[in-house]
Amino acid sequence: MDRIKIVGGERLNGSIPISGAKNAALPLMIATLLTEDRLTLKNVPNLADVNLLARILRNQGVDLAVDGKRVGGTAHLGETFHLTARDISDTMAPYDLVSRMRASFWVLGPLLARMGEAKVSLPGGCAIGTRPVDLHLTGLKALGAEIDIDGGYVIARAPKGLRGGHVIFPKVSVGATHNVLLAAALAKGETLIENAAREPEVGDVAACLVKMGAVIEGIGTSTLRIQGKPRLEGAVHAVLPDRIETGTFAFAVAATGGDVVLEGTRRDLLTTALDTLAETGAIVTDTDNGIRITRNGDSIVPIDVETQPFPGFPTDLQAQFMALMTRAKGTSVIRETIFENRFMHVQELARLGADIKLHGDTATIRGVKSLRGAPVMATDLRASVSLVIAGLMAEGETLINRVYHLDRGFERLEQKLSACGAQIERLSAG
Repeated sequence: MDRIKIVGGERLNGSIPISGAKNAALPLMIATLLTEDRLTLKNVPNLADVNLLARILRNQGVDLAVDGKRVGGTAHLGETFHLTARDISDTMAPYDLVSRMRASFWVLGPLLARMGEAKVSLPGGCAIGTRPVDLHLTGLKALGAEIDIDGGYVIARAPKGLRGGHVIFPKVSVGATHNVLLAAALAKGETLIENAAREPEVGDVAACLVKMGAVIEGIGTSTLRIQGKPRLEGAVHAVLPDRIETGTFAFAVAATGGDVVLEGTRRDLLTTALDTLAETGAIVTDTDNGIRITRNGDSIVPIDVETQPFPGFPTDLQAQFMALMTRAKGTSVIRETIFENRFMHVQELARLGADIKLHGDTATIRGVKSLRGAPVMATDLRASVSLVIAGLMAEGETLINRVYHLDRGFERLEQKLSACGAQIERLSAG
């Protein structure tokens, strides 16, 4: 497996182009299953998860052509995908593929809505909690689906098609909202989704569905009203900027000091996280083409945070913020309310000299004067990038193992950081 070597202590200066959002690109790609026409997606990031989903969709009969970045084009604009699901050849998503990426489970709703049947393996992905699929299944049952679980597969049928229904999620779930929203676009009649996830990626998918002919009210709110259509059309849609990548690099600049413009992103996608960052002493400024992050060397102010669904502080930035707090001047407390097992990075940060105590869903971080480089192990996608941030702050050399987690969600991470002065390189296993 590849590894990443970092020699810490360098301030970051320059600009970093922000890629398209992985968490929007994946459900947008899946939306192609709802139409026979071509769906063109722009600004798609080149990531392992995106490539894996492409394999799954091709397995189901989707034709996919990819346009790369043009020479001299805008740096942050990604690839263009042309997807056509004219004939769906297979309504099964097998274990060997779905078990590697949780979001691939979202093909269930669209396959069921269009074909009247689907057989999808129970999902895998990062080991950051149980994350059961019961909300997905309950929501689809409300639309008339008949569902059984056999041999590790969800077997869903709707021989007469899905029909509109009333879905009330007992807790906010981004994945379940995606699955039911996509299915409802082809269901007969009206579907009302209450306590829907409000994350920008959900709104991006809804906006694309509207371009495809769906009628959706309440985009960006917790109540979605969808008028199902018998047929959706093709469309052209650009994936919104990745707010988690934006926050990750913003925290990295605050951690190391320096002055970096994050290009092609927007403050409204992560207002709470950026406001929290400003409280730590960093300066956050809007620019004509993105967001500027600066910190002039003053000490980092300790701040308490609690993860919440959007518009609260994102769970996907919790590990990165913890890395920043390891060098704060004082004690901070982080409470994780979304996933019950998302503190696996704590023991790895401790190897670098961090002082962190865990009690249930709460981590107490006592800032230290310095971190010291050491070999560490990435345990999941967001945890792995928190180790990158810590390594950038640490004295000496940090060696991060299992960096395939990073490749799932961060495009050209080493290149983007090294262009701003970081001493970071990938050590190839080959």
